[in-house]
Amino acid sequence: MELIPVVVCRVNRGILMTRKGNLWYIESMNEPEIIRIDEDTWRVEDNGVRFFILKGEKRALLVDSGMNTHGVKEMAENLTRMSVSLINTHADIDHIGGNDEFPSFMMHPSEAANYFSHKKVGIIDPVYDGDVIDLGGRKLEVMLVPGHTPGSIMLLDVSRGVVYGGDSIQDGNIFLFGPMREIHAYALSLRRLEKWKGRYDIIYPSHGTFPVSPSLIQKLIDGSIKVMRNEIEGKEAEVFGNKIKVYDIGDARILGDAK
Repeated sequence: MELIPVVVCRVNRGILMTRKGNLWYIESMNEPEIIRIDEDTWRVEDNGVRFFILKGEKRALLVDSGMNTHGVKEMAENLTRMSVSLINTHADIDHIGGNDEFPSFMMHPSEAANYFSHKKVGIIDPVYDGDVIDLGGRKLEVMLVPGHTPGSIMLLDVSRGVVYGGDSIQDGNIFLFGPMREIHAYALSLRRLEKWKGRYDIIYPSHGTFPVSPSLIQKLIDGSIKVMRNEIEGKEAEVFGNKIKVYDIGDARILGDAK
């Protein structure tokens, strides 16, 4: 009898998966947890990914829609008692799980191919670098930060001095393998945050520790440069059928292409 290899893997916190041959199976997941950050801001912990609900004076905004949380639109409306719009930091599958609940959503157009590759539906209302989203007494500035994906964005919550960093700023696993992702662009994009210097003092990431300090940015830049210069030895691994190398840069891990 041929033995089928079984690999058990905990993908971030909360979600446990098992691989049997070439197929992955979800073994267990936690219920999403809603945590109030301040009077008008919530974070939702959704099995290893995090998304946010922001309330202004005129409308509310969902920053990403999670992976396994059902009824995200209704949940945000019940919390804020306002109409809710959606913006995606990027279109990886763990950030667009609830997009189908919205007829349209904001996203950088460079993410369209990524989004529709997941067989998702909806109309993209494009946002661009430098755009401002006004919720009424609460403005969010958009910054394009390609690298993790071509159309990844960050948001600066101007009045609160907070950056919503998506997947690009975190102390967990930063995916930089595969055709969409590019480590040189990633490092250059992080340097763009110099433009917002002095306007924020905390970062809300979509994975890993919450929150993180802006000091993490330079550490991620330095680590990325060391990876590009082959100054850090990568360990071979496999993620969802992709052979990769994992680079431990101290404050995070970069998952890059196998060379």
